[in-house]
Amino acid sequence: MKTMRIAIVGSASSGKTTLAQALAERYRDVWVPEYLREFVELRRRVPVEGDQLHIAETQAAREDLAMARAGRFVFCDTTPLMTAVYSRHYFGRVDPRLEQLVAARRYDVTLACAPDIPWTPDGLCREPEDQSAPVNAILAEELAARAIAHVRIHGPLEERLRQVEEVLGRG
Repeated sequence: MKTMRIAIVGSASSGKTTLAQALAERYRDVWVPEYLREFVELRRRVPVEGDQLHIAETQAAREDLAMARAGRFVFCDTTPLMTAVYSRHYFGRVDPRLEQLVAARRYDVTLACAPDIPWTPDGLCREPEDQSAPVNAILAEELAARAIAHVRIHGPLEERLRQVEEVLGRG
């Protein structure tokens, strides 16, 4: 049986982590936490443009490692695509090597989390105010430009889980 790699994308505070953890629990499988959080905690600073490729490469490497220990699914709490989205948002461009990494990554299903839950600062110190609208606009552009099929996930957690279950089947 092939392990499916599930991308969970969306702006900060859109419920990606909560959804990834809940899906891993529901399906009794593996999730890959967002490396950016660890990066910021360890370095005690927000990333600069030169950090973006490292962050995306580390995220991708952790996804690949998770594939080896997974059953049916690997739930990816963000992807290199989101690093590219944030690069466009904060730095106005995407490093060509990051662009190549994003283009090379494949996911079986992409779940795009709507920013319809209350926004709260996540402690990363990067976004002292809600940046959901511009980030989600860039994400929508990127998904369309890359022809990435995706399912928009919205509502409270139980509703989100029900929507994902319609796509993936019962746990």
